[in-house]
Amino acid sequence: MSADESAVVLDREAIDELLGTGGVGVLALASDDDPYAIPVSYGYDANAGEVYLRLGFGTDSEKREYLASSDRAALVVTAEGNSGWESVVVRGPLVEIPEASIDGTVVEAIRSIDIPFFTIYEEPPRELEYTLYRLRPEEITGRREKPATGIE
Repeated sequence: MSADESAVVLDREAIDELLGTGGVGVLALASDDDPYAIPVSYGYDANAGEVYLRLGFGTDSEKREYLASSDRAALVVTAEGNSGWESVVVRGPLVEIPEASIDGTVVEAIRSIDIPFFTIYEEPPRELEYTLYRLRPEEITGRREKPATGIE
């Protein structure tokens, strides 16, 4: 069975619903042919169609190295409910938003979204450096498990 036979493509409304105002996803980066994927907190502004990420950096951050060598990133968000699985993949450039350049538009967008705070580091959160990034989608795709027909 191909992926097309077992999944339904999500429309923009369903994508916006799954992304919600924010949550947790997996950010994928690459350096040449070396992949790197990490869990991250994100916020989603459906009106602007943009994703905001608050990334934490410990000392000797491997993540920072991959960010510097990746022109594009992918964020994968998944959910599983009573009707099965669904997922959204957001691809595009990931751009740092320096604190000094955060304007009213960004502040307003961030107020309307929910970027959960969680940490996977050994260092205490107050010892990490946090930076805000914007993922400007060039492509957003979503799929949902096809409902069972009852025929086997």
